[in-house]
Amino acid sequence: MGYSLDTIDAQILALLQRDGRMQRNAISDEVGLSVSAVSERMRKLEAHGIIKGYHAVIDAKRLRLDITAFIRVRVDGSEHYDRFVNEVTDMPEVLEVHSITGEGSHVLKIRTKNTTTLERFLSQIQALPGVSGTSTSIVLSSFKETRTVPTEPMDAFAPNDSDS
Repeated sequence: MGYSLDTIDAQILALLQRDGRMQRNAISDEVGLSVSAVSERMRKLEAHGIIKGYHAVIDAKRLRLDITAFIRVRVDGSEHYDRFVNEVTDMPEVLEVHSITGEGSHVLKIRTKNTTTLERFLSQIQALPGVSGTSTSIVLSSFKETRTVPTEPMDAFAPNDSDS
């Protein structure tokens, strides 16, 4: 049950990643299709899970979330993985959760107000069942942060295995 992404779909995705609030008539002008054809393509992209949502990009610093940190977590024993992932995905500070190879078993990207709230957050993580250690890197400067992915036409790609 793949979806064949053509050049126009790729253009629509690129436009929406640049401006998720772009009006369908503006998209239709850019790609050279009618508004109804663009709407149908967007509906199909959504139905196939390629477009997962539309989001505002928030400046965390303006909300006084001054600390960005990456935390490597070592969770011992696979019996603890599911609970760990469920617990941390519900924490508002956590922006990303990844299962990794190498040092540790997971890496978290978090945002918090200051070092005091970071310390409190680390205590919460370290108290979770199966967590045997953490290693934290605080971000000093960020030169690129994006959720934009490259878009290009492809022949009938299959859904991601994690989507099953």
